[in-house]
Amino acid sequence: MISLLSFSPVGYLLPGSFAYNAAMLTNYWLFVGITLLLTVAVGYNTYASARLLRTWRPDRNLLLLPAETGIRLLLLALCIGLGLLSGVAWPTLGWVWPGTLAPVIGGILWGGALALFFMLTTAWIRQRTGGHFYSTVIIQAIVPRTTAELVGVSLAMLSVVALEELLFRSLLLGGLMAIVPLPILVVGWSIVFGLLHSPQGLWGVAGATLAGLLLSWLFLRYGTLLAPLIAHYVTNEVQIIQAMRMRTQL
Repeated sequence: MISLLSFSPVGYLLPGSFAYNAAMLTNYWLFVGITLLLTVAVGYNTYASARLLRTWRPDRNLLLLPAETGIRLLLLALCIGLGLLSGVAWPTLGWVWPGTLAPVIGGILWGGALALFFMLTTAWIRQRTGGHFYSTVIIQAIVPRTTAELVGVSLAMLSVVALEELLFRSLLLGGLMAIVPLPILVVGWSIVFGLLHSPQGLWGVAGATLAGLLLSWLFLRYGTLLAPLIAHYVTNEVQIIQAMRMRTQL
């Protein structure tokens, strides 16, 4: 375990200024505490929403509800604020624009491959087991009914994906790698990411855990949040369009 006094999450603490160092360390540990509390809150909200959807259906697409949109935007702002509070270097958080198209191309290709994998495996699992291992309760609440609604959902999905990637890849992975071994972070937060998809059943948890591992690898491989963000968005968007095509079967 690294000594608290020698630990420097930002990597550029000013020598000879203990007060300044202590203040930066205080900010970092405050960032850690608030980020973990935010993760717990997001997990509880996901669980509560799933329980509600078992007995209640919104009169419009869940992603297009004004209150939901407002909360997502507030949480996005909170995540950005937490990243700034941490004092961690922006490249470590993945807040850098790549100098090449490699992360963009990689994100698109891996996102498409992940979407195809989920389409084939989910169809096979539902065909074999019905709804025992995969629940469509969430997808039913967000699947578009018209082309115009698809445009709105696609735009709303940008904030959904950005929020999840900022929290799980940027803050919980990049922000904590100075105090927790990287393999533990990657595996641990991928499992938590999977558990947040428990309303979709056992396959939803397993599939999201695998996706979390891939997205974390993309984040570390390319050193920018853009790669997992694009892959995540492509995967979700393909799933949404596929669900729209199969809406009567869900």
